[in-house]
Amino acid sequence: MTEIEELIKQFAHIPGFGKSSARRAVLYLMKKREKVMKPLIDSMEKVLETINPCPICGNLDSQTPCHICSDQKRDSSVICVVKDIADLWALERSACFNGKYHVLNGVLSPIDGIGPEELGVPALIKRLKASPVKEIIMALPTSIEGQTTLHYISSTLKNNGIDVKVSSLARGIPFGGELDYMDDGTISLAIKERL
Repeated sequence: MTEIEELIKQFAHIPGFGKSSARRAVLYLMKKREKVMKPLIDSMEKVLETINPCPICGNLDSQTPCHICSDQKRDSSVICVVKDIADLWALERSACFNGKYHVLNGVLSPIDGIGPEELGVPALIKRLKASPVKEIIMALPTSIEGQTTLHYISSTLKNNGIDVKVSSLARGIPFGGELDYMDDGTISLAIKERL
């Protein structure tokens, strides 16, 4: 295997890239070595050297603890539990949440070998016992695995004597949505989760 084929293979592992798009990306980089490839390599090396997971919440940052956990202006009495860092970053982009986070790095999935230990649920319990928290917002996927994770965490909190309000993101009909275009499950959830 040539070096270029190996690079294509590595690019194909990136989500959103298939073999064809990886080939196009590598070809583009090869054509733009000095303008694009070299700065990309330099940036990737800097990230590799300086970015690490936050020991408190799991976010990626160049400082420890991360800038969110270190920010004294944020409300530490509210923790938003998210599936992964991409969800944390999406909430941060929206600028609608001013609390702290806990990144699970997945959801419960016995088929994939993902249990509570792999998700850092014990770390969340330890964190909640160490500091006063009024509310946990479960910003997890509406999939079966996401809902199973939500119920597991809620029951684990009760079993550990942690009395905290547990809420989840609103679900159902999106703003501007038409009922006749919604599937039955979405309509049913909207009725059950109505305000």
